[in-house]
Amino acid sequence: MGKLSNRELWSLLCCIKTGKETLIPPRPGFDSGVHRIEGGQCLVVSTDPCIGVPQEWFGWLLVHYSASDVALFGAEPRYLVLTMLGPRWTRFERYRSAMRQACAAATELKATVVTGHTGSYDGLTSLIGTCTAYGLVDSKDLITPDGSKQGDLILCSKPLGLEILINLSLMRRKRASRLFGERRARQLARMIMMQSCVKEASLLATIGGVHAMHDATEGGVVAALNEMADMSGLGFTLDFGKLPITDEARILVGSYDLTTSQLLAMSSTGTVLAALSPSHVDSAIKALSRIGLNPSIIGSFTRNRRRFLEIDGKMKDFPRSAEDPYAMIVNG
Repeated sequence: MGKLSNRELWSLLCCIKTGKETLIPPRPGFDSGVHRIEGGQCLVVSTDPCIGVPQEWFGWLLVHYSASDVALFGAEPRYLVLTMLGPRWTRFERYRSAMRQACAAATELKATVVTGHTGSYDGLTSLIGTCTAYGLVDSKDLITPDGSKQGDLILCSKPLGLEILINLSLMRRKRASRLFGERRARQLARMIMMQSCVKEASLLATIGGVHAMHDATEGGVVAALNEMADMSGLGFTLDFGKLPITDEARILVGSYDLTTSQLLAMSSTGTVLAALSPSHVDSAIKALSRIGLNPSIIGSFTRNRRRFLEIDGKMKDFPRSAEDPYAMIVNG
């Protein structure tokens, strides 16, 4: 389920021909493409699917998934292309509700929906959406996920696995109430907007010293950090004791007998991992704190390409493959 392996992706992408204006073509680990345009600016483009999410937030998430990827490159999401495809039996009200949610999200972002496609088709079993977001950024301000530098500290903007906790509380309310308590489950359900990182990514892009950013979405911290290190030709050390892990995530670890690797691989859409110059750490933490976040410095990038996880003072190899427990927990 989810993304293909890097080997499979390279096999698919090898036939793509790019022009001289293409700065970043389709590549594994890059959730946006980048093209040069006039006036020293770059056009950042990202597209994402939306399926199997809480119905009352479908359109909002549809917009923010791709808008977040654009913001992670330092660009402001400006234009959106929306597509919604449903089964033959999809009621019109379902489309209209999702579109109103998407338009409200676009208005919040000061983005414009420019085109799209909507229709009902045989062979589908649920509503599927895609959104392509376009953003503009000066070439000198472009931030790419392969920009991490030796000695950069690793900032984590939000708790691990928040996506799983929120969606479980929205889509499996009885189970969430049993696990976390009814009051806490209701609180988690109201935190759905934490699954966007547009605000904090845009803020981090303005403070300087941020060399790379990545959203810890499918595969969580495992997938995101490995991709950042692979693309930058670096290694890293991650301090497990400094990871922002909620009590509810620990409850899931016990209830589902999750391994440490599975905990680190929890889907965390909306959580930003940033490679940050040590001299800019205080500025970044203060800026994110002002918008209600409690970021953590969880490790650092190293010239040595080895990847370590420090637990209780002992060094272990960091997992290279992500075993994301999202489907087992939310859909199981």
